[in-house]
Amino acid sequence: QVQLVESGGGLVQAGGSLRLSCAASGIIFSLYAMGWYRQAPGKQRELVALITTGGSTNYADTVKGRFTISRVNAKNTVYLQMNSLKPEDTAVYYCDARRTRVATPDYWGQGTQVTVSS
Repeated sequence: QVQLVESGGGLVQAGGSLRLSCAASGIIFSLYAMGWYRQAPGKQRELVALITTGGSTNYADTVKGRFTISRVNAKNTVYLQMNSLKPEDTAVYYCDARRTRVATPDYWGQGTQVTVSS
């Protein structure tokens, strides 16, 4: 059974930082590209950051320079370091696993809430 479990969300003031984690089980983690999405109330889910099996990364323009995605294959975990947080970053954050950068996600986590107060 595949599981992606996010953690690290919470309430933070604008300008603060959070680090999200997503621990995977039931898959050969090193064979999957990993992504972080977010969905704010009333908005579509958007891709925030992606990291390939080789460590290449992509970011949404809205988070470039503030967010960093990384992975530790030995821990089956992908991270999202979020700095200089803004109220508009408030959303539920989900991680996903997909076989390639451009593939649709095969698996999703349950999400973790991030709330940034002004």
